[in-house]
Amino acid sequence: MDSGLNSARGIDYLPLQGLLAVQDFQAADQLTLAKLCELAGPQAVGRGWLYFTEVEKFPILDLQTVDSLWRQHSGGKFGFSVQRDIWRGVGEDWEKLWPRIGWKSGNTWTRYPQGFTWSLAAPRGHLPLSNQLRGVRTMASLLNHPAWKEQIVT
Repeated sequence: MDSGLNSARGIDYLPLQGLLAVQDFQAADQLTLAKLCELAGPQAVGRGWLYFTEVEKFPILDLQTVDSLWRQHSGGKFGFSVQRDIWRGVGEDWEKLWPRIGWKSGNTWTRYPQGFTWSLAAPRGHLPLSNQLRGVRTMASLLNHPAWKEQIVT
């Protein structure tokens, strides 16, 4: 039976599914970053964050799995593809995206972790944060990844 937790690199997404199922979104966000680092390789695991060049090499299947879990357990409110849809809807303008998803208010960035909303009360696209503190290039790599061009909506 297909669990829907597919990985081209043998990554175990069951713990992420468990956290999302009980709506522990903060722990799920931290685990999402850990799983993406695992996907990128030992160097990324060691430093705890991603380079945009690593994101570009992610298997489509794995990003779709992570995204699908976030969408399924948030009623379609959270996920990388949701963030991408919003970003495209604001003309791929980062300064319009950040306030729309609750990452910035005026000139003030939302403070991690206390400033973020770790529940379904958050704005659409608010989560996962994963790499938001590392600048726009990694986020651009995530949102421009081929996974979203071949996405199968579940």
